[in-house]
Amino acid sequence: MNTLKTGFLMILLSSFLVMAGYFMGGMGGMIFALIISLAMNFFTYWFSDKLALRMTGAREVSQEDAPDLHFIVEEQARLAQLPKPRVYVIESASPNAFATGRNPKHAAVAATTGIMRILSRDELSGVLAHEMAHVGNRDTLIMTVAAALAGAITFLAMMARFSALFGGMGGGDGDRRGGNHGAVVGMIGLLVVAILLPLAAFLVRTAISRSREYHADATGAQTSRHPLALASALEKLELESHRKPMKVNEAVSHLFIVNPLSGLSASMFSTHPPIQKRIARLREMRIV
Repeated sequence: MNTLKTGFLMILLSSFLVMAGYFMGGMGGMIFALIISLAMNFFTYWFSDKLALRMTGAREVSQEDAPDLHFIVEEQARLAQLPKPRVYVIESASPNAFATGRNPKHAAVAATTGIMRILSRDELSGVLAHEMAHVGNRDTLIMTVAAALAGAITFLAMMARFSALFGGMGGGDGDRRGGNHGAVVGMIGLLVVAILLPLAAFLVRTAISRSREYHADATGAQTSRHPLALASALEKLELESHRKPMKVNEAVSHLFIVNPLSGLSASMFSTHPPIQKRIARLREMRIV
């Protein structure tokens, strides 16, 4: 069900991008939007992992540098029947972790020094099982593509606002009919692109991210066989991340197991589902 929902939402997000292009410039605008989409997706497919690791200040650590972390990552990768990812550490008191990479063979897992300090071994295993689930479910790629599509729509919205500011109109078929009717249709199109589509794209991207988080919780709990340990870890992470929010770019905040941001960004505009709902689902799980 989660996979079908995600597929539908990705198609919807792509449709928003094509619609934005059409409102901006008719068939030519649609082609322009598709070119932007392809370019952004190409870039995110090949370079999103490097960009995310750089933006979070993560540094790769060897087995000698962090033997316990490497052992747990290797153990959870084996349980998930996945290749062992590269292991990174982020120097931050805020407890958190994330995974990135375009596929299991090119994946990386990063954990903060804060998370390794406050979680027990079983709890950290649950967190890393969750991150390995993201890798195995291809969530790292799905969420990156969703963010790229939403970013392309936002870019077109900025162009639409700029065009409206200087009296421009969309280049759709309505323009070519001429007269006041064409002008009205063009202006309505610009308003839709400038205001409504970015909001709709954000809501769809958020729904995709939340769906994948629930799925990763369930998959990670199954592979680690300790849903209660993951639930306990989420409780600690929620409490400590609010006390010690992480200084990180909003563009990569969706990657982390709990929202690293604080304030309004951590609530109303969060790409993460409510922690209490995640904990309740985990506590209701029965591992067979």
